[in-house]
Amino acid sequence: MNRPEKITRTITDFEKLPIQFPTHMHPPEFWEQLGRTIGTFGFLEEILAKAILVFTGTTPYTEDKIQEAYEEWDRKLERTLTDPLYHLANTYQKAVKSNPASTIEDIDDLVSMIKESIKIRNVLCHGSWNQTPDANGASIPFYFRKEGNDQLEFETPINIMFLKQTQKQVADLCCKVIKSVTDMGYQFPGGS
Repeated sequence: MNRPEKITRTITDFEKLPIQFPTHMHPPEFWEQLGRTIGTFGFLEEILAKAILVFTGTTPYTEDKIQEAYEEWDRKLERTLTDPLYHLANTYQKAVKSNPASTIEDIDDLVSMIKESIKIRNVLCHGSWNQTPDANGASIPFYFRKEGNDQLEFETPINIMFLKQTQKQVADLCCKVIKSVTDMGYQFPGGS
């Protein structure tokens, strides 16, 4: 057996890494806005779960269906605590359509917008931000998504302004979900 030539090893001096490595290349304002944007997506999940509670809890049932509906309602509410955003959007859509008191006319459009927002949410939450920002403070996170058999690389530069716009759009989605409940005459759970 032939022995390989001597291997040259590299050594990383972890003591000399930049402060706040590996997040050191973006300014604190970027990280604050990224956190606020991701936090708004978390709020959207909470809002959807509460809306599901209202829509499913106020749907009328015939006397012979009440017990079955109650048992399903209990399981449904448990799932809203752990379901990902896509499933919450589907459950919300079904709950709205099943409740005859619902007044929202564009539920399919609203749910479509929520589902579309999931694409950027996944990039923001799961992307790696180790690229040095350009002159505009933008960088492209390292992120791939699977579409069919293809791996698609995310290629849109993201800066603070992009994050602020995304956060605003998601906050608007939250308001539309809240409005779908209050338009029926109910106070939104946790609202005043």
